[in-house]
Amino acid sequence: MRDAAVPDRARSFAFFVIAAIYFFFAQLIAIHSANGLVSGEWTPLVERAILLFLLLVGYAAMGRAFEGQSRPLAAMGLTFRTGWQREIGLGAALGWGMLIASILPTALLGGLIVSVWTGPRQWLILLLDLLILAVAALAEEVAFRGYPFQRLVDSIGPIAATLLLSILFGVAHMFNPGANTASVVITIFAGWLLAAAYLRTRALWFSWGWHFAWNVSMGVLFGLPISGLTRFSPIIQSNTVGPEWITGGDYGPEASVVAGIVILGGLIAVFVMTRGYAHRYARPAAAPNQPAGMGAAFGYWPPASAAAAASIESPPPGEFPLPAAKAEEGAASSSEPEREPERESEAVPAFHPAASDAFLPPAEPAAAENSPRGGDSGAASAPSASTTAADESDPPSANGLPQNGH
Repeated sequence: MRDAAVPDRARSFAFFVIAAIYFFFAQLIAIHSANGLVSGEWTPLVERAILLFLLLVGYAAMGRAFEGQSRPLAAMGLTFRTGWQREIGLGAALGWGMLIASILPTALLGGLIVSVWTGPRQWLILLLDLLILAVAALAEEVAFRGYPFQRLVDSIGPIAATLLLSILFGVAHMFNPGANTASVVITIFAGWLLAAAYLRTRALWFSWGWHFAWNVSMGVLFGLPISGLTRFSPIIQSNTVGPEWITGGDYGPEASVVAGIVILGGLIAVFVMTRGYAHRYARPAAAPNQPAGMGAAFGYWPPASAAAAASIESPPPGEFPLPAAKAEEGAASSSEPEREPERESEAVPAFHPAASDAFLPPAEPAAAENSPRGGDSGAASAPSASTTAADESDPPSANGLPQNGH
């Protein structure tokens, strides 16, 4: 089995390289297509919309052709499961709160010089900017936490994949106006947070909500530069006063030491807020006896093969896979004769691949109610045949290379 895993890892890494090359050419196509179709204020929106379309279509085709995925968009993390809107809301709430915490020292120790523009045209530009930021954030999540990231996770594991893709995420913003070493490092920290959000929820909704709210709060609400870009402040425009390590200078709050500390602290919030989702979606249905390793902290267990990886796709709404061993126990229990009273009191051991993984919350007892985050502890114990049947019906800027907004 170990020998078979080596080709699987090599194949996954090859698919990652193909997906990364595709992303580069998709950006070039989007830039040139947008410049040929429209001009002026609409160019950034059309460019990012074309890029998002190319990424979704291309990565979905790769997932179907390379992995045999029947629902490639859902496997990519865009699964419209029960409560997906709430995941976006949770991510947005966290992103907004963290941005407030990042600029609060600037307001208290330095200052914000605010200008307000209220012309009718400014409100139209505001709506356009909101669309641009929403589409751009989703495109970046698909590119850096979607299909390429998932294939890299299959190849080198979640920790190494998170580190590598986060470095690439930081490098992608390195050529933005006002970028410096601090801005690149803090963008890498943000990549850690967003990757952890995906690994814990197995969807892109939480990370998209965080990314969108962070950018909108920074640019539209407070009028500050977004990764060095100042075009997203049509109503409110702010200039900061104070040392650059607090304000971030021309690049904006994402180059401040304060933002770096806030983002690292936000990682803890992500683990707490996604606790229920990790129980519900991140426990695998296949290969339950494999060691989880450090990846279990992110709700990830490495698949034993490509077939096992396919079985870990996000389940359709209302379906929550059980580990194969537990499903077999449940089927066997329905055919066993009634146990003697002293044996009925024996506790069924809960499925927990790596008890040493401190970050992963323990499995809950079978009689416990749903988690506060709406996540059933589907892997906690083996249900009987009757309860299994009942549960099946329950839903548990222009020219040149793009300057990416973070």
